[in-house]
Amino acid sequence: MNTLKTVFLMTAMMMIFLIVGYLLGGSTGLTIAFFFSLMMNFGSYWFSDKIILSLYKAKQVTHEESPKFYDMVEQLAQNASIPMPRLYIVEDPTPNAFATGRNPEHAAVCATTGILQGLNNDELAGVISHELAHVKHRDILTGTIAATIVGTITYIAQMAGWAMMFSGRGGDGDDDRGGISSLVLLILAPIAATLLQLAISRSREYAADAGGARISGKPLSLASALRKISSQNELKGVNNAGPATAQLFIVNPLNGGGIKKLFATHPPITERIHRLEEIASGKV
Repeated sequence: MNTLKTVFLMTAMMMIFLIVGYLLGGSTGLTIAFFFSLMMNFGSYWFSDKIILSLYKAKQVTHEESPKFYDMVEQLAQNASIPMPRLYIVEDPTPNAFATGRNPEHAAVCATTGILQGLNNDELAGVISHELAHVKHRDILTGTIAATIVGTITYIAQMAGWAMMFSGRGGDGDDDRGGISSLVLLILAPIAATLLQLAISRSREYAADAGGARISGKPLSLASALRKISSQNELKGVNNAGPATAQLFIVNPLNGGGIKKLFATHPPITERIHRLEEIASGKV
């Protein structure tokens, strides 16, 4: 069900992208938008992990540098039947973690020092299993593509909207229609695309929680970890965190109430915990 929902939402987002291209330049604009999206997605596919890890100043670690972390991830990766990912640590007291990489063969799992120090072994295993589920489901690629499409839609819509507004002055019926089209391009298309992106992100989080519970075999430990991580991120967000990468983390890293609600990349923690408790009780 989550996979079908993701396919539907991604298709809807691409349709918005192509509609914006068509409104901009008819069939020619449609073709340009299509090839532009392919080019942007190609760049995201190959380089997004390097950009994100650099943004958070993540340091790659070996078994000698962090044996406990390495051994845990290695065992859980075997449980998940995926290759051992590269491991990174971010010097940040706020507990959080994310995975990145275009596929399971080129994946990376990144944890903050706060999460490595603040959770017990079972809780940490639940978090790592959640991230490995993202890797197994190829959610990182899906989220990166969605973010790229939304950013491109917003940029094209703004450029096209302003162009139509300045070229459509004069007061006749055609100008009125041009003004309405400009409003759609400037406001509605980016908003619709962003809402679809957020829906995709929330859907994949539920799937990763369920997958993580299967990999670790400890759904209640993951639920306990979510409580701790959420409460700490409410007090202080992860350094350098922004809306463009917030969906990667296991818990939204943006603290401060208002902006966190505005960029609802994750489902409510209470609902995620409730679903994990149902998994533990055998109801799911």
